[in-house]
Amino acid sequence: MSKAGAPHDFASACQLVGAALRGPLRRELASDLSRARSLGGALTRLRDVLRANAFETPAGRVALEPIVNLYDRRTRDEGFHVLNDWDGKADHVSDDTIPIDVLNYVVRQRGDDDADASTLAVLIDYYFFHVLQLLALRVWDSGDPDDNLDCLAELLRALQGSDGSGQSFVSDAETLILVATSHFEIQERGYDRLLARIRTLNRAHQTRIAIGHASSMGSHLRFGFEATYARDTVVMRDDNVADYPWLCYALATVVREYCRLRDEGGASAAAEVERDRIVEALVNGLSADARAFVGEPPPSLARCEAERAELRESFRAREDELLALFERFRPSERRYSPLSFFFNFSHNVVKGTIVDALLRGDPWTVSFNDLLTTLPDDPTQSAQKELLANTLMTYARLNPDRIRGQLMPVIVYDPQAGRQAFGTMMRRLRS
Repeated sequence: MSKAGAPHDFASACQLVGAALRGPLRRELASDLSRARSLGGALTRLRDVLRANAFETPAGRVALEPIVNLYDRRTRDEGFHVLNDWDGKADHVSDDTIPIDVLNYVVRQRGDDDADASTLAVLIDYYFFHVLQLLALRVWDSGDPDDNLDCLAELLRALQGSDGSGQSFVSDAETLILVATSHFEIQERGYDRLLARIRTLNRAHQTRIAIGHASSMGSHLRFGFEATYARDTVVMRDDNVADYPWLCYALATVVREYCRLRDEGGASAAAEVERDRIVEALVNGLSADARAFVGEPPPSLARCEAERAELRESFRAREDELLALFERFRPSERRYSPLSFFFNFSHNVVKGTIVDALLRGDPWTVSFNDLLTTLPDDPTQSAQKELLANTLMTYARLNPDRIRGQLMPVIVYDPQAGRQAFGTMMRRLRS
């Protein structure tokens, strides 16, 4: 029975996407395509499927095109291009979606190889990962947004579950919002409205959003400080009028959660893990520009002075204990540290991970969120994170961007720079 005529409210959209994610559809599609004579032939067929946004199943046709087109149009109207990347050379948004851009790249690199189901399965999942990102920005359209995010979390678990490729993308539905809005936008007009919507969510959802944004924006701004702004903090602040209020919100939310956990006094293992996640997010976020949030505020934070003042007050009231806890996250040679990880845009980190998985025909079990944390303190997992970070840096060095007239990699893993960033942050927090 065809599902092409499903209504376009959020719950129905989730139900329709869920019909494609749950069950054998993706496995069967990858298996069928892998019968092609070459990987290039299989990918050409897959490209037609992805452009149609429609999938054939024994129970009927799952047509996502009406939902994808509607939600993409609404999201573009609000200032975000979730499905399409910015083409810096052509100076406009790319015509093809990101999954199809990546598919075309793999055709050029591996088109003559034998078709294999593993590579095809990763690309199919990458397509659905973008559909979920699009849904993440529409949770306020109809129904209860908290319930909608919970529904989206179920779809994310299905995407990364046993019916899929085994590729890890992100750890929670809240990070879908982060990745979806991490593209270069020529007009940064959607961020204030989105932040106002984020504030309507419940505490648990806001906390997860804050942890992800504090951690990723720390890496993003540390990259900008070194590469884009030639270590000029004033220029960085002036050029990031959208980022600074978001980072202020994230840090204030994280500090608020730290105070709540501290006041409740939980001593269980779960409480300790949650506290460590909160403290590490504070370290990652403050490492970008500590003085902006606990010192004299820059003009880019003028619109959120009350929130910044709350953040500064709460931090100063617990300064000694927080600085002592921060020491656990000082980067070292013995383990992976997100403070050593610098990048221009979060979605490029995910994209680079997927490209590597496709070129090798082997999915990564390390997610984007895993790269934003030292935790858990496990040597095997730490080695996998460091391997992925260095792999991404290698690709970035082979394909540099021109920044300030120089060719530079846009993803870097540098333990020495991480130690320097931590030391600078600690000195500024103590001064």
